[in-house]
Amino acid sequence: MKIWRWVFVGLVCIVFLLRIDAVELRRRQPTERISGSAGDVLEDDPVGRLKVFVYELPSKYNKKILQKDPRCLTHMFAAEIFMHRFLLSSPVRTLNPEEADWFYTPVYTTCDLTPNGLPLPFKSPRMMRSAIQLISSNWPYWNRTDGADHFFVVPHDFGACFHYQEEKAIERGILPMLQRATLVQTFGQRNHVCLKEGSITIPPYAPPQKMQAHLIPEKTPRSIFVYFRGLFYDVGNDPEGGYYARGARAAVWENFKDNPLFDISTEHPTTYYEDMQRAVFCLCPLGWAPWSPRLVEAVIFGCIPVIIADDIVLPFADAIPWEDIGVFVDEKDVPNLDTILTSIPPEVILRKQRLLANPSMKQAMLFPQPVQSGDAFHQVLNGLARKLPHDTSIYLKPGEKILNWTAGPVGDLKPW
Repeated sequence: MKIWRWVFVGLVCIVFLLRIDAVELRRRQPTERISGSAGDVLEDDPVGRLKVFVYELPSKYNKKILQKDPRCLTHMFAAEIFMHRFLLSSPVRTLNPEEADWFYTPVYTTCDLTPNGLPLPFKSPRMMRSAIQLISSNWPYWNRTDGADHFFVVPHDFGACFHYQEEKAIERGILPMLQRATLVQTFGQRNHVCLKEGSITIPPYAPPQKMQAHLIPEKTPRSIFVYFRGLFYDVGNDPEGGYYARGARAAVWENFKDNPLFDISTEHPTTYYEDMQRAVFCLCPLGWAPWSPRLVEAVIFGCIPVIIADDIVLPFADAIPWEDIGVFVDEKDVPNLDTILTSIPPEVILRKQRLLANPSMKQAMLFPQPVQSGDAFHQVLNGLARKLPHDTSIYLKPGEKILNWTAGPVGDLKPW
């Protein structure tokens, strides 16, 4: 029975590839230029358009934390570390705070890992609160605006709500001290308590060098139709998986575990990156939060991302034409995934693949070392530059206070 199953898969893939080749022969053309504002923004040079002052904090807020656990350099929340390093040597940095447009506080709130490498955000609010108390008592700049000209990198599952479970994140809400600041965060979902208006949504961190080491020849046929590796259920789920991923991942497994077009499994092979480069579609369903590193990996490896996360706010949405390069599937429509994907015309697939092949598209999703023009660092700076000049209304009147320093859970008020 298994033999016939794989024969069927092979025949389907051959037919699909033949259709793609036929269209490609008719419409062969070089890598497509991303037209309109997307391409223009990708090529923006933010240098000269803003100045950033980096607070010098005691090393207990950053360097010592990293020394204690170097694993923080490679997990998906590492953007906060690399953004700090980037700004220290960036031409937008100013050592004169009086001329700064923006103020940055380098605090590594995600570098608190369990033995198996999972970030625990429970100390994060106390740590962030402590850092803000420090800058507000040692420099005058926070107090002029209650932080309205300050930005913070908060790459947690639910940003500055500092929790990985959505219900508890919503219950916590955004840390009150950050209500006026600009948040640079991986989390994005429209009309959500944990997404602050004006936030800059960034991609999760994926190690550029590691992915570069797994590249295969560009002409390698994409013989896998749909690819996914990851959890479908989580510990403590109900049988239908209705809690984790809002049931979307469970629906993928239950509906397509025996479908020969779907190469899906919980096993994470050593050929994971190579397999993505052999796939036409890569599933990017929500997990604990709407986003995951698969989104970055799919773009880097030219695999069309199938985004299953209702109301998601995608990284650098004004720079990357997500509607053109991806496929969006509502969570309720997961049982129809096979019909949805097989009905996409080959010419549409080819166009998405050509757009994904654009080097600037890939570059905007990465935090490379050394930095490169148009990378994710520069996209963050572009986001900050587009918010300038600050409206004069952000400045407080003498004696005026807006933020409530005693708001939030009692546990957050403990010293850190």
